Amino acid sequence: MPSRSPLFAVALLLVAMTSIQASASLAKTLFLHLDPVGVTTLRLIFAALVLMAVLRPWRTFRREALGSLVGYGVAMGVMNLSIYLAMQRLPIGIAVGLEFVGPLVVALCALRRWLDLLWIALVIAGLAVLLPFGHHTSALDPVGTALALGAGACWALYIVLGKRAGAVHGTATVALGATIGALVILPLGIAHSGNHLLQPDIWPLALGLALLSTALPYALEMVALTRLPASTFGTLMSLEPALGALSGWVFLGEILGIAQWFALACIIAASMGATWSSRLTPEQTPL
Repeated sequence: MPSRSPLFAVALLLVAMTSIQASASLAKTLFLHLDPVGVTTLRLIFAALVLMAVLRPWRTFRREALGSLVGYGVAMGVMNLSIYLAMQRLPIGIAVGLEFVGPLVVALCALRRWLDLLWIALVIAGLAVLLPFGHHTSALDPVGTALALGAGACWALYIVLGKRAGAVHGTATVALGATIGALVILPLGIAHSGNHLLQPDIWPLALGLALLSTALPYALEMVALTRLPASTFGTLMSLEPALGALSGWVFLGEILGIAQWFALACIIAASMGATWSSRLTPEQTPL
């Protein structure tokens, strides 16, 4: 059956990643009407409502691993806020590439082979080109860079804590985490955006953002993960920074320079290499 074909699963995963990166362009468009804090608040609220309605986590809720679950939700909220603040200052592809360093570091920490030093070197090379150090700081805004790396750190915590919480709460983890993240960010959104959150003409766009960035890709990724080897899944996910750059170019006219594309290529190659290495060592966790 076509639905069982690996190529079908690959197509689903590519649609999921494209949905996530297209949602980033939609978010930047929303920044014209509402600041990133407000956009993050509405995205998390609508995402939580959709996921709670679909997954109904209260049916299987347990009190175990509450600390990990709360930490996972907080990391989700702060990650979303940080990356949107970063995207306000940086091209989408660069922001996503810097954020991707977080999960990549998690994967690299589990690797033990000498060849894995190559993947670390590639990450360092990519960051050396992107980070605004020294006199050649024309490429990136330093605050945006720090925010994107901060989002990456939250992504790393999201992975580690999500794995622990997911072992207890299963698929309900994402709905509970989104709700916690929304509750954490909501006071900031109210304080920063106030009545602007109540503009009904923005709500359909915010709902679309929540669906494109959370509900749809999560469902597609879950289907793809059950039909693809973890190494293949991780390798394909490594393409997200490139898809982010493509989305920024198509929808927003963001054009990256040769050096920036080189840096993204280094980060993508390191992610693919780390995934490949993890496949060679059974006890390690792939990206």
